[in-house]
Amino acid sequence: MKTRVLLIAVPVVLAAALAAATLPGSASSAAAETGGITVQGTASVTSVPDRAELSFGVESQGPTAKAALAANANEMRKVIAAVKAAGGTDVKTQSVSFSPRYNETNEVQAFVATNSVSASIKDLAKAGAVIDAAVNAGANQVYGPSLSTGDQTELYRQALKAAVANARANAQVLAAAANLSLGRVTAIVESGGGPQPVLYAADKAMTVESTPIEPGTQQTTASISVTFAVS
Repeated sequence: MKTRVLLIAVPVVLAAALAAATLPGSASSAAAETGGITVQGTASVTSVPDRAELSFGVESQGPTAKAALAANANEMRKVIAAVKAAGGTDVKTQSVSFSPRYNETNEVQAFVATNSVSASIKDLAKAGAVIDAAVNAGANQVYGPSLSTGDQTELYRQALKAAVANARANAQVLAAAANLSLGRVTAIVESGGGPQPVLYAADKAMTVESTPIEPGTQQTTASISVTFAVS
């Protein structure tokens, strides 16, 4: 009988140990260790665009398909050469299209060919001159400009750094209001961001002798979520 009693007592001791490990107080202590204050941090860096993306197109019409395509190819070669000579880089074809044009009686009146290219202007001061050169060479379609700043990566990193400071300031306000002491950062989640145009002009426009291009300014914004330990 004593032997049987000892065999039963061993699992009873193990069960008691397991029960102690899962007491509500233990769970509360673990939760307290992982607590803290989570806040949002946002910041923006202002920059003046220094480059542009533009698109130029030529629409040509002819009595036959061959005539329309030939006229369009001839004009487009002139436009491409002019854009490159004026300072456009990374010139590449965007689209080529061809279609008949009908009159009121649904008869083919002519054939229309369209070709368009995009170009980068790394010196924004040349943007107006590039537009003028393209139009003078025969471009009858102009789209853009899409303005940007060269080193977006560096601007975004500056915004991220400022966003962390903004998050800490927000957390300090919350901690003080709750009579807590702010501790170390325990987690950071990047929410993203990017360049956004601001609708006002910079102090000076581009060269007055060509098509005017106002650079304005852009805001590169970063948003993060930061968790701080508290005590």
